[in-house]
Amino acid sequence: MTTTDTLLAQAKADQFGRAVAMRLSAGSEDLPYEVRERLRAARVRALQARRKPELAPVVVGRGASAALALKRGWLYRIGSVLPLLVLAAGLVLLHTIQTDDRASELAEVDTALLTDDLPPAAYADPGFVQFLKQSGRGE
Repeated sequence: MTTTDTLLAQAKADQFGRAVAMRLSAGSEDLPYEVRERLRAARVRALQARRKPELAPVVVGRGASAALALKRGWLYRIGSVLPLLVLAAGLVLLHTIQTDDRASELAEVDTALLTDDLPPAAYADPGFVQFLKQSGRGE
């Protein structure tokens, strides 16, 4: 079935629906108001039942604040939580890398102190910078 055939069939179905609706509306003019309103409400409910369900936002009250929640399935919930899990894993990875780098830096400083000719107390001496400048070891 081609697109043209589909559109033609849909146009015929729409035309038939309008003819039926016109016929029903013509007969309802003689009915009392309450009956007409019940029929109208029944038509609206029937149309709503045939429509595809839409994802309508729902306002959820939580104490003094309100949050906007969407009615979606479990896959949407997993998709919502997944970025948070990736963020947490990234933060843990960054912390681990920084801790390892800091430990490496401290190990290098300790190695330099232990293999140097000067005793560690010399580094705490206020005149040590002057000593380094005079001996040519600094800068």
